[in-house]
Amino acid sequence: MPTSPAAVRIREYARSLHPAGLTLALLFFVWSMTPSLLPRAWYLQALATGISLATGYGLGCLLAWAVRSCGVSPDVPARLRRIGWWALAAAAAVTVPTFLVLGSWWQQITRDLAGVERIDRANYLLVLVLAVAVAALLLAAARGIRRGTAALTRVVARRVPTPVARLVALVLVAVIAVLSVNGVAYRGLLGAAGRMAAAADNGTADGVWRPDAPERSGSPASTQPWESLGKEGRTFVAGGPSAARIAEVTGRPALTPIRVYAGHDAAATIEEVADLVVDELERTGAFDRSVVAVATTTGRGWVNAGVAAGLEYTAGGDSAIAAMQYSFLPSPLSFLADRESPQIAGRALFEAVERAVQDRPEGERPELVTFGESLGSFGGQSAFGGTQDMVARTDGALWVGTPNFSPQWAYVTAHRDPGSPERLPVVDGGEHVRFAAGGPDLDLEGAPWGSPRVVYWQHASDPITWWSFDLLLQRPDWLREPLGPDLDPGVRWMPFVTFWQVTLDMVFSADVPDGHGHSFGPDAAWMWAAILDPPGWTGQDTDRVAAAIAAGAV
Repeated sequence: MPTSPAAVRIREYARSLHPAGLTLALLFFVWSMTPSLLPRAWYLQALATGISLATGYGLGCLLAWAVRSCGVSPDVPARLRRIGWWALAAAAAVTVPTFLVLGSWWQQITRDLAGVERIDRANYLLVLVLAVAVAALLLAAARGIRRGTAALTRVVARRVPTPVARLVALVLVAVIAVLSVNGVAYRGLLGAAGRMAAAADNGTADGVWRPDAPERSGSPASTQPWESLGKEGRTFVAGGPSAARIAEVTGRPALTPIRVYAGHDAAATIEEVADLVVDELERTGAFDRSVVAVATTTGRGWVNAGVAAGLEYTAGGDSAIAAMQYSFLPSPLSFLADRESPQIAGRALFEAVERAVQDRPEGERPELVTFGESLGSFGGQSAFGGTQDMVARTDGALWVGTPNFSPQWAYVTAHRDPGSPERLPVVDGGEHVRFAAGGPDLDLEGAPWGSPRVVYWQHASDPITWWSFDLLLQRPDWLREPLGPDLDPGVRWMPFVTFWQVTLDMVFSADVPDGHGHSFGPDAAWMWAAILDPPGWTGQDTDRVAAAIAAGAV
């Protein structure tokens, strides 16, 4: 019976695969199914597994090449090779379905720990299909690059010796790859994304209306037109609890909180936009309030509503929050493509507000605090030389879900007190700086806590905080030490695989209940109560504020 062309191609493709590569690919498949920080959709699991398969295969082939380069090339009898292939096939036949089942089970445990609804485990049957397709595409791309390099080597070898030709070809291919990633194509994609984001910024979220209160930017009394604030800016100034709501929750007299904002196009430079924000603070009488807060936003100008409201409830509305938009790009793109603007904006806005506060008589200055989440935390911390500088120049700071690449966070984490874990470091015995995943962590077993107070709020399951290129080849301390309470005890570090797991965990890191991943909500009440430490404030007051934030009164 004649063999179909498709069957012939499949057989030829199978014969082209190296047994060493397949062996490591099988090992990486097993590793990829182990639990990670957060529950993943089946297609993200398939993507992580496919990348892991391709990585394992490539490393296996690299290892075999290194052995051959050392002059080791054993002549294996055909019969022994067949036995080896059958053994590998048998191992795959047992291992693949076993770890598909285990992987689906581990995902259910991870979902339970994160408080996420369980899924149909049958979806994991699709994981293998998509993962193999992803791995095949990556392998095809790698082989295409290899063939291109070989062809280029042959051309160059006509002019120079073959070893030199190989080196020249490799350099040229590397240069082409870098230009493709960072060159015209990259700038074109980034420009298109920026234009789409700018267009989306013209919209207004459902249920958001222009405020009438003069205490808000964008109101009829404001120097900043409502249309200029951007989508996230309009949401920010239109939101927040009223004086009546604050009084109802806290049982104390309250003022209408001040919220000022300036949009990306309000001025030609970030520094000029910051000056416009200070003008709005002056207009609203913000420097006569007890607390002025500088909030560094994320890429598009977003401010966490729960964190902002937590400050306003705790301060009794006797507060002003200043923020500005420095980009149109959403945070994931800013995270990859523009880490300079958040730093410039964080420094510019804080320093502008700081100057205005310092210009007032010493006895009439408000408390100056600062906060930011994610990219905003990264940018906001850039205004300071470190935590000692924060303590010297502020009356408190709250940094939420700080990315791993933030220099100040990285320094203080690396220099934590001996014996304290990376996920919740203790710094100088908790004298001024404390790390917390939730309110109870701030107590630090009753250790004295001086003022000003700086809080780093982070979760053990937040991939934004723990993602780093170091994960490729280095086990981090947070995976050497006892794991956080919302992580599966089976979470382990595996070279290459953990990096891709955590990378894909970031995709939906905020789509989990508060208290997990990159989702920060009601516990903001505890953070601000500790930082501001209002006179006569009790734990019951904090509980009421946390309940109001949880109920959406933000």
